[in-house]
Amino acid sequence: MKIYLGADHRGYLLKEKIAIWLFEMEHAYMDLGAEKLDPHDDYTKYAEEVASLVAKNEGSRGVLLCGSGVGVDVVANKFDGIRASIGKSVLQVEAGRRDDDMNVLVIAADYTTEKETKAMLIAFLETKFSGKARYEERLEEIERIEANN
Repeated sequence: MKIYLGADHRGYLLKEKIAIWLFEMEHAYMDLGAEKLDPHDDYTKYAEEVASLVAKNEGSRGVLLCGSGVGVDVVANKFDGIRASIGKSVLQVEAGRRDDDMNVLVIAADYTTEKETKAMLIAFLETKFSGKARYEERLEEIERIEANN
């Protein structure tokens, strides 16, 4: 599974930690930036790049960071096939993967510790979508809504 990673200046330092963890866990990933800490960059660029690649590459996942998490979450969810959500806890992330096949984990860098981030990242990467009929039906409904908007 390929993981696409992106963050603006407010998520930059935590993104750098995530890149190290992904490397240590031997996950294939692509860091789409920011490449350096630039207080004038904009989250929209990174969210667009990550969401676009996740949408185009079946089975891939994304991790996005900004200060509140809201900006990158909003941008990512504009793409058909993207199911992004702000991670609040390990249990919530597990439920998002298991029940909703969440494919982009959003981290609110200003409100999330390194320890919380790493635990949610592991849950995001290790939890499988259950594939239960009721959840598959919900995903089909989401696709229908996307196609009609």
